[in-house]
Amino acid sequence: MEKGIIVASFGTSYEGTRKLCIASIENMIKTKYEKLQVLRAFTSEKIRKKLKGRDGMDIYNPQGALMRMKELNIKEIYIQPLHILSGFEYEKIKNQVEGFLKDNEDFKISIGKPLLYDDEDFHKVVEGLQAEDILSEKPIVFMGHGTEHSSDKAYDSLERLFNQKGYEDAFIGTVEGSKTLGDIIPILKEREIKSVRLRPFMLVAGDHAINDMASRDEDSWLTRLEAEGIEVEVELVGLGEIGFIRELFLEHLEDII
Repeated sequence: MEKGIIVASFGTSYEGTRKLCIASIENMIKTKYEKLQVLRAFTSEKIRKKLKGRDGMDIYNPQGALMRMKELNIKEIYIQPLHILSGFEYEKIKNQVEGFLKDNEDFKISIGKPLLYDDEDFHKVVEGLQAEDILSEKPIVFMGHGTEHSSDKAYDSLERLFNQKGYEDAFIGTVEGSKTLGDIIPILKEREIKSVRLRPFMLVAGDHAINDMASRDEDSWLTRLEAEGIEVEVELVGLGEIGFIRELFLEHLEDII
């Protein structure tokens, strides 16, 4: 076996959504490329450490997965990130690849695009959300992760595209980015929107979606929206559960193979 694939995501400590959103994509890739070695990698060291201590699970980081490929004498490697943006976690993959190649110059390593990378990706995501009826006449607020990285602007770009397609009541806020729920609530009130759907724009419906978005904690998005008199319908579904999202990641992998 001369070629291999590494499927690299941020990771999650929640088993249910890990199976639905990460393993589902990995299994799709294994089916498509049944003759290639496929390995899982998580870029979050915190999650890797937690899974090791709590569940005894050993999950590679990208560098560890590359070393395993080396042990298997696989020198042509394709890495498909399951990240949403080309932010710090995506750069982490690139940096670990660069470090590996310094001592292994005879390896050929290609890295695929994250979900949102170029204009074509944005349009495909919007078209897919339309087809799945996730974008509809009923207002929706997406929770993205957000980042201090410059790639955070991708959320604004996607929201503008929603608006251009006629979905003016589709919003994207973030937990750790420049635009937050605090920026969206005044718009909802100004437009006298009394009811919204609340949904994560993240690969998995994990810690942020369960606790920061949908819990009854006083600072959760659900609680804050209800405190403003807005009725909320929670849709606790990670992007990895949606068929066309899985297909887009597969397309990005096909582009580099």
